[in-house]
Amino acid sequence: MSDDALNIHASLKKPLGVFALVMINVIAIDNLRTLPFSAEFGLSLVSIYVLAAIFFLIPVGFAAAELATTWPARGGIYIWIREAFGPRAGFFIIWLQWIYNVVWYPTALAFILGAFAYLVNPHLFDDRVLFFTSITALFWLATLANCFGMRISSMISTIGTLIGTLLPMSIIIGLAAYGLLQGHPNELTLSWKALLPNTHTQDQLPFLVEVIFGLVGIEMSAMHADQVAHPQESYPRAIAWSIMIICTSLILSSLAIAGVVPHAQLNVITGISQALTVFLDQNHLQILHPLLTTLIIMGGTGGVAAWIIGPTKGLLMAAQDGLAPQYFSKVNPQGVPVRILLLQALLFTGFAYFYIWMPKIESAYVVLTVMTTQLSLWVYIGLFAALWRLRHIAPHRTRPYRIPGGRFGLIACCALGGITCLMVIGLGFVPPPMLHDSLAHYAPMIGLGMILLCLPPFIISHYTQRKR
Repeated sequence: MSDDALNIHASLKKPLGVFALVMINVIAIDNLRTLPFSAEFGLSLVSIYVLAAIFFLIPVGFAAAELATTWPARGGIYIWIREAFGPRAGFFIIWLQWIYNVVWYPTALAFILGAFAYLVNPHLFDDRVLFFTSITALFWLATLANCFGMRISSMISTIGTLIGTLLPMSIIIGLAAYGLLQGHPNELTLSWKALLPNTHTQDQLPFLVEVIFGLVGIEMSAMHADQVAHPQESYPRAIAWSIMIICTSLILSSLAIAGVVPHAQLNVITGISQALTVFLDQNHLQILHPLLTTLIIMGGTGGVAAWIIGPTKGLLMAAQDGLAPQYFSKVNPQGVPVRILLLQALLFTGFAYFYIWMPKIESAYVVLTVMTTQLSLWVYIGLFAALWRLRHIAPHRTRPYRIPGGRFGLIACCALGGITCLMVIGLGFVPPPMLHDSLAHYAPMIGLGMILLCLPPFIISHYTQRKR
């Protein structure tokens, strides 16, 4: 998902091949934070992920591949939207891409702190003031570190993702498989009926929002489309392999958690730590708990370190294009947009205050997660709209990669992807079961939050237009 994750290819020979594209996609998407949400579905998460791949992951991958190979200039979706609908629309989308990350940071740091607290003292998790203070201090320190350039944050991101996400995920899957062979208790209901999505209750529907958000990022490899060898053949193969690896790892890891943590006790923040405790207790390996928790914390920290500076580049480009105040177009000697980083840290502090303002830490975590997903899906709606429009206003432009299936393929891609995004946005207004009693005005809060966060680019564009 991050700009730093994309730069994994820097150490590889050019042009990029299938393997490099797959690695970029896997590192961008695979994560531990969303596993407790998908574990809420039990065995039916298998069919949920298959459907999510068909209706969201594949359309996004195909759309981004065509757009990136046709308009390979660095800047990604900002360039595509600008070409399709004009500069102001491009600014609106890049704003959404930046602001949804700002809303996401408090949840990412909550996951890190939750893992640490679960190891040291689970009761620390109940102190909301301490929780707010801790994640705010961590974010400001990470912001300060990024002001000195990207080399350190890029290294932390890549190493943290590999040993802090993929390794713990593999260990969780391995311990779960070993437990099954040893005949340890299993919380999953194993039947063909349980494999199908449960259509008789609405309690699980809100968790679909986080499942979809957990699949955001497959378009990132397309950002380097100008360096891909034989894109017409490489992209479909890379997308196919990426989807298989990502879905398999997420499905098996989520099933591992659902199999050992009773549904009623599963916490969406500390679910990974809960599962690890059970696995290690079963196999008398408690001594490994601090090590594995440290790896998880490293993985989470690596992701945050990368994203702190990554999304600011799109906003910096918009400011340099005159679409945002020139105040934010300045960079320091290391090329870092320090003023945007400062604004980002201030906004983060405001969103982190949700952990004090709301009745429970878990409530704030879920609300911020849903708002993040809602905003990110509007970005993908813009992606599909740009694909459709550019096919019609620039039909003769050379397209090194074109979505398979001709016009039918184009319609299917845009329709499946766009409708899925709209449906998941609608589901975001359904309160999850843990918020039914603690948050009476959930839907209005989500709606108002989306409106307020979407307004600034229109106000800023109006202001900059008047100054011209």
